[in-house]
Amino acid sequence: MSRTDEVINSIKRMILEGVLKPGDRLPVEKELAESLGVSRGSLREGISALSLLGVVNTRQGDGTYITKLDVTQLLAPLGFVVDLEGRGDARHIHTVRRLLECEAARSAATRITDEALIQARELLDEATRIAGQAPQYHERIIEIDIHFHRIIAVHSGNPILVGLIDAFAGRTVRGRLWRSLHEEGADRRTHEEHLAIWRALVARDPERARIRMASHLIGVEESLHALADDEPLPEPGES
Repeated sequence: MSRTDEVINSIKRMILEGVLKPGDRLPVEKELAESLGVSRGSLREGISALSLLGVVNTRQGDGTYITKLDVTQLLAPLGFVVDLEGRGDARHIHTVRRLLECEAARSAATRITDEALIQARELLDEATRIAGQAPQYHERIIEIDIHFHRIIAVHSGNPILVGLIDAFAGRTVRGRLWRSLHEEGADRRTHEEHLAIWRALVARDPERARIRMASHLIGVEESLHALADDEPLPEPGES
């Protein structure tokens, strides 16, 4: 194990044991390096790695602090792995996204609040108003799509599931926009599928919500695959 790894593991252990808590300030560099038995250079490398992972945040002239340890933020680096796996063929990403979001819909059916259902319906009503209008509204329709799905994920009651969905679903946005722009009637079908999911949630029916979500996402996958046969979908990171 390298000295940098020792720093990472030591600080991780301190967090797990409750010695360091979210928002706590780390000891000054000299003291922390001595207590961990590493050089200040190794300590800086370890702190830099933990910063990239979202575990610590260094404030210029103020010191280094443990972050809120938000699950979504901590899982964000997974998005890089997803991008690598999705190069040239995003089918695996869409498959995992479907598994995650179907479970989220099933769990949310018995947990989602009335306020969240109202918010979700307002988004769908906005999508109805702008559907079929000028092309500049396509991006807003995708924003509504993302927000609608995230409301469901958040109300699954599982923060790790939310983080994973953010990592995977966020990588499908370009494909979804591509579908909206290139497949006739895609926005209308998406809206109808979203309404079916919403009604299942209103009915507090977990299995129906799961099935409706699966039907929706399978349709998205099939459309994207068909479009890819005619014209390659953009790679992750392409405009």
